[in-house]
Amino acid sequence: MAKNMYDSEAQVLWQDRKRWCGLPWSFTRYSVIRKDGQYAKLVNINGFLSSHSEEVNLYRVDDFEVHQSLTDKMFGVGTVTVYCKDATCDKIELKNVKNPYKVRQLLNKLVLEDRQRVGLRQTEMQF
Repeated sequence: MAKNMYDSEAQVLWQDRKRWCGLPWSFTRYSVIRKDGQYAKLVNINGFLSSHSEEVNLYRVDDFEVHQSLTDKMFGVGTVTVYCKDATCDKIELKNVKNPYKVRQLLNKLVLEDRQRVGLRQTEMQF
């Protein structure tokens, strides 16, 4: 398990950094955490001396998008955009993360699990 940058009670399910040329040389960190069996949260922390943090409960996530340029493919990275229904943030971009399709697959699995825990069902209406 990866080193926990939150508190001793939080379980880190996934974490990565924004990468440059495939190497994690940035102060932007992404994580999916779960505390005491509660709902999983996607956390985005930017900054070194001062920092900005965004969190969203995964059961609020609506959709995902993965983008990989040719250069991204060469370095094995890509951008996963997470669209959500949250009061403070409507999307979070996980820029230049390693194995973006695996990240999307993991997030999708966790979203479905948390929706079942909460008892939410998502339906689509067509006119």
